[in-house]
Amino acid sequence: MQTGAITSYIDVAQVTLYAFWAFFAGLILYLRREDKREGYPLVSDIPYEQGIIGFPGIPAPKTFLLPHGGEAHAPRVEAPESYAAVPSANWPGAPLVPTGNPMIDGVGAAAYALRSDEPDLTWEDAKPKIVPLRVASEYSLATEDPELIGWSVVGADGVVAGTIVDAWIDRSEAMLRYVEVALIAPLPARTVLLPIGFADLKRKYKEVRVFAILGAQFGDVPGLRHPDTVSLREEDRISAYYAGGLLYATPERAEPLL
Repeated sequence: MQTGAITSYIDVAQVTLYAFWAFFAGLILYLRREDKREGYPLVSDIPYEQGIIGFPGIPAPKTFLLPHGGEAHAPRVEAPESYAAVPSANWPGAPLVPTGNPMIDGVGAAAYALRSDEPDLTWEDAKPKIVPLRVASEYSLATEDPELIGWSVVGADGVVAGTIVDAWIDRSEAMLRYVEVALIAPLPARTVLLPIGFADLKRKYKEVRVFAILGAQFGDVPGLRHPDTVSLREEDRISAYYAGGLLYATPERAEPLL
């Protein structure tokens, strides 16, 4: 036998290769089981295919300690989802047609994830990450940037919805995330957040123009549970509302271009 051979047919190199194949197959199996901790069993439009799991099966539950206290288990039993929409056709996977206000109901382009209803925290001192400047007084807008406080906010139809009263910054990234808008009559007397990505700054007119939604639709922007913090779920709902407006703000936007 040659040097390194275990038998006349198997040597160390072969054993190493087969061990690697076995390890890699086990790794794939493990990862496929782990990625079924969320979203399984799958729900199908076909009645006899409810509870699709597939191979491999769902792993045993794990307990996760949450940063705001408490525990979460995965996988876990989740209540069936309900939504204000109906299929556009009688076949599986047909597009959903909203039956209410899709921007509020979270349907289609305005859908959002049910993330934690607690604010995201900084790594250093576990403080709320995104807060207004009135709370994070150690921060300020850059001197070369426009002073947004006092600017008007105008919807896609040219209607003034309100005035900017504060800016919300990300403590971890040191960047502007939202502007806080105080609505004016005839809209409800409250403040709403506008993601800076949907704001078109017009320095000449001291205006922020928002193409995503109309002026009157600012009245339905999802609000905050606490005036000085925004939770992860609230962030998703707010962003989804403006994003949904790109398709649902007017009937014409939901129609084909041609």
